[in-house]
Amino acid sequence: MRVLFTTFSARTHLYPMVPLAWAFRVAGHEVVVASQPILTDVITEAGLPAVSVGADFSTAEIVANADDDIAKPVEIFGLEPESLDWEELTRGYRSFLKAGVIPFNDSMVDDLVDFAVDWRPDLVIWEPITFAGAVAARVTGAAHARLLWGQDVWTRTREHFVALRDGRPAGEQTDLQAEWLTDVLQRHGATFHEDVVNGQWTIDPMPAATRLAAATPSVPMQYVPYNGRSPIPNWLREPSTRPRICVTIGISQREYEHVPGPGQQDIGMILDAIADLDAEVVVTLTERQQAALADSLRHPNVRAVEFVPLHALLPTCAAVVHHGGAGTYSTALAAGVPQLIIPNMFDTVLKARQLTDLGAGLHIHSADLTGAEVRAGLVRMLTEPSFQESAARLRQESLADPTPGELVPILESMTMKYRTEG
Repeated sequence: MRVLFTTFSARTHLYPMVPLAWAFRVAGHEVVVASQPILTDVITEAGLPAVSVGADFSTAEIVANADDDIAKPVEIFGLEPESLDWEELTRGYRSFLKAGVIPFNDSMVDDLVDFAVDWRPDLVIWEPITFAGAVAARVTGAAHARLLWGQDVWTRTREHFVALRDGRPAGEQTDLQAEWLTDVLQRHGATFHEDVVNGQWTIDPMPAATRLAAATPSVPMQYVPYNGRSPIPNWLREPSTRPRICVTIGISQREYEHVPGPGQQDIGMILDAIADLDAEVVVTLTERQQAALADSLRHPNVRAVEFVPLHALLPTCAAVVHHGGAGTYSTALAAGVPQLIIPNMFDTVLKARQLTDLGAGLHIHSADLTGAEVRAGLVRMLTEPSFQESAARLRQESLADPTPGELVPILESMTMKYRTEG
């Protein structure tokens, strides 16, 4: 069987795909990962065959050139969609699509379709906003599925949008996403179907208690962390004599300055606020950030590192402070570590609230962030056993799901069910 994985050129969206791609290879299937040229070295570094499609683009330039409405954070996915009226939801979709999704996909879709027509995949697996993968599958008749990297906010919001759209007068049923995808598909001789938005089915790596209900069929998969090239430092092999706290703002905020959330000054404030805690604080910062925060890094309980693989660090931690990014959030869930999340936009607010409700963490919105609040939250998480117990329960839920290797036979069967002649 031939399996095509595809994502736009963001490492954080590729990494959740790597364990499943390798599971297919180990099972004897042909695997190719397609993305824009800038991601080629990252794909091959993971030991996977890479195909370059389309042209590279600057996410920062896309946002900088967008109008004010488009450039605003896309908050509709972090809210209960039923709380939004038609105007709010339409405005949110316009922002979501025009600020990134359409440029991301338009820069690669034609080349990806051409490759798929030539290579003839049986199954296409795409990350949730790389709709070019669904287009390539529909043109060629391949089965296709989304591989989530967080809660399925996409389908939940889309289902509510479609319900509101269908209830409006015929001349007022604006659907930019369907119109755009219809044009792209017609260019390649295919027609639009709603599964091009939601996938024929979904591969969901979230623990059962955190999943969102959706009409699209789904299969669970155990989350297996992958952090790219991951040398483990010697100091991490030595047991810590004090509780260890990880403070990180994730890969995206290190690489893309336009990504909102806790920044350099916030990290300094946090480190100053917890300087007197009887804990070892490991903070991940670039060399430039370390130089700018030199005073805060002089605290005797702080260890600053440019990079350390979270799958190795977090199991040694008693707590983690982060912005709510998908990789950090999921790796902490897999490690059973309580999380203090500082959310700002998109689905991070939803994840933070949900984790707090489940008792496995706390959250402070970035707009309300103070060092005192972070310190108080960490003291609670380090001293109240319920946080560790709840985090351990979520870890056990994750371990109960099929590993990527165990999932392959299920996906083989579903591919046979959904694949067409094309």
